[in-house]
Amino acid sequence: MTEPLTLAVPKGRVLKVLIPLLERAGVDARCLKLDDRRLVRESDDGRFRFLLLKPDDVPTYVEYGAADVGVSGKDMLLERRYDLYQPLDLGIGRCRLVVAARRGSVPPDVPRVATKYPGIARSHFARRGTQAELIIVQGSVELAPLVGLSHLIVDLVETGATLAENDLEERETICEVSSVVVANRSQFKLRRAEVEPLIERLRAVAAAAR
Repeated sequence: MTEPLTLAVPKGRVLKVLIPLLERAGVDARCLKLDDRRLVRESDDGRFRFLLLKPDDVPTYVEYGAADVGVSGKDMLLERRYDLYQPLDLGIGRCRLVVAARRGSVPPDVPRVATKYPGIARSHFARRGTQAELIIVQGSVELAPLVGLSHLIVDLVETGATLAENDLEERETICEVSSVVVANRSQFKLRRAEVEPLIERLRAVAAAAR
């Protein structure tokens, strides 16, 4: 019997939108709806195995072959530059990667920038010809300008409500971000007969949802 196709999926809000897309693409995803703590689940028909991961970890599992296919935010793909096949933007989990600062503030010529995306931030400020001191933080990035840790932040924004509530404002949009289907290059070649039709069904479903 053929091994099930292994899909790495992100836990959290994106998964709630992803499940209906998978189901409309013919994937039995009922096991993803169960309220338990299992991190590895298999579809009832035995065709798919799912790895439930933190969003940041999805591309790593796919790149190293622990999963054949995954769904990852474009922000992580840009930040870490994985060697992955990226055949499809699903158009879900949309947000923006922005530069923000305290409302009305004027950053110095060499600003301190707090972010969990040092690679993207470094490239962005280099393109602007701005020398910036990067400070890596993993949570509550919005706090950094409020307590003087940084002059600017580079972070993901969906509605901008959190920025507004903390007296911050957007200064620039670096890029638009959404969720992308990624595939291990070797596994894509070996299991092309399974992976390619799945991607095409997801492409049709994603297009219909837009």
